[in-house]
Amino acid sequence: MTAKEKNITLRIIQTTDVHGAFFPYDFINRKPKRGSLARVSTYVNRLRSEMGDRVILLDNGDILQGQPTCYYYNFVNTQSTHIAADLINYMRYDAQTVGNHDIEPGHEVYDKWIREVQCPTLGANVIDTRTGQPYLKPYTVLEREGVKIAILGLLTPAIPNWLTPDKWNDLRFDDMTATARRWVKHLQENEKPDVIIGLFHSGKEGGIVTDKYDENASLRIAREVPGFDIVFFGHDHEQHNECVTNTEGKTVLCLNPANNATALADAQIDLTLRKGKVVAKKVTGMLADITTEAIDEALMKHFQPHIDEVNAYIDREIGEFKRTIHIRDSYFGNSAFNDFILNLQLQITGADIAFNAPLSFDAAIQAGPVRVSDMFNLYKYENQLFVMRLTGEEIRRHLEMSYNQWVNTMQSPDDHLFLLTEEKSRGDHRRFLGFKYPFFNFDAAAGIDYEVDVTKPDGQKVRILQMSNGQPFDEAKWYRVAVNSYRGNGGGELLTRGAGIPHDSLESRIVWRSERDQRYYLMQEIEKLRVVDPQPNHNWRFVPEEWVKPAAERDRKLLFKTKE
Repeated sequence: MTAKEKNITLRIIQTTDVHGAFFPYDFINRKPKRGSLARVSTYVNRLRSEMGDRVILLDNGDILQGQPTCYYYNFVNTQSTHIAADLINYMRYDAQTVGNHDIEPGHEVYDKWIREVQCPTLGANVIDTRTGQPYLKPYTVLEREGVKIAILGLLTPAIPNWLTPDKWNDLRFDDMTATARRWVKHLQENEKPDVIIGLFHSGKEGGIVTDKYDENASLRIAREVPGFDIVFFGHDHEQHNECVTNTEGKTVLCLNPANNATALADAQIDLTLRKGKVVAKKVTGMLADITTEAIDEALMKHFQPHIDEVNAYIDREIGEFKRTIHIRDSYFGNSAFNDFILNLQLQITGADIAFNAPLSFDAAIQAGPVRVSDMFNLYKYENQLFVMRLTGEEIRRHLEMSYNQWVNTMQSPDDHLFLLTEEKSRGDHRRFLGFKYPFFNFDAAAGIDYEVDVTKPDGQKVRILQMSNGQPFDEAKWYRVAVNSYRGNGGGELLTRGAGIPHDSLESRIVWRSERDQRYYLMQEIEKLRVVDPQPNHNWRFVPEEWVKPAAERDRKLLFKTKE
């Protein structure tokens, strides 16, 4: 290095998909939590003590949903500063993006949160349709010791496939790749940064692909839009650490630490400056496990009043369950867990038929007192409740697609009952046999009696026998069907690709929608009942039983590592 040269090292830290994991405590299940921002804070503070402001801290969205801490400040205590904003400010984040689950609670919630956050909230492709301009800041530029770092934010544009327009009125979500290309050019021509970082709430690739956009476009942008040094991404909850080569032959570091603040992305940029200009640049990165980090006790002390307030809310007893109910039973046929939700959907709406799928892989509500915290196991997301008009044929086709993703076409008694694949385990990174497709699209129904023949080919498995009240089921007849808002808006494509309803026709099929989230109404019903004894409906089953029963026992052991 010559006398006129200067070396600078920057560390860029990213969290993403925190989903309310603010503190090392699971408020739903009332037990310690492995990750949390309280541990991230220790990691970041240690770096800052060594490197000062050469540490840049970024968050990549989906912070407003996942734990009762979020729900409480979204919908109960709406007067105080949102706890997610308080944490972002306390930990001195330099920038953040929004995620799809941040849009889910609606304008009133996320607009307030964005106002309260002291760092820029980025989203170049979130467009205000009233002005045609970005609703959020497209990018921010930071300067560290003469080095200009531009951070460009993007959000997956698949929002309309999951959320109804009232959640994002006056907004549109443009294609990520085209938007990235436009704004990188703007940055290079107008800001002339030394480093360009992508902060994308979008998965690596795949997901929903239409002629207008890709749900998960992060790797595509890294490859096809020259200019980025680092692409931080999230959304798909999968850890990823890869260097890709872009169309100019340059290397782009791509990092995703997955979800729930159990890891973070840590990128290091080593720069050499000569006469104030960057003449050499090296980018490296890793995913850091923060589950063994010490808890930041100063953070915990600062937020103890918030924690106490949330605990007081979730500790309220709302009823009693006479028996323990398990989500895992829902995969094998009728279950008290899923049918309890389905039956309450029918009771609340007066619909003829209801659809519901497991929203957590394996949760339970224990016999005994039921508290507000248990409701987050009973119903994980803040979905509204809809009633839609569907024909009998559409109902059957909807179920066909559900079971096509759920169960195998068994060729012999020795086959798997379920469509399984090998994937990474949560936490310890061992390999295990899991479901090939997302379990939250495994809709079962109440209000009809039916069989699912696992020896039949896809599209021919479901045979609807009758309405559960004994009346005939007619494929030509119109029925009122209760669904959650995710499904009713096209989530999982069961109503579109499955039932064959055009996406732009879904809105016209909705004849009733709830004002509040479904969990709120389920809680109200339990408070009315006080003592609840959930039972399976026994309105559907897998056949042939002589094949299904032993196959189910084998797959249960594989999925849940149990000898039961």
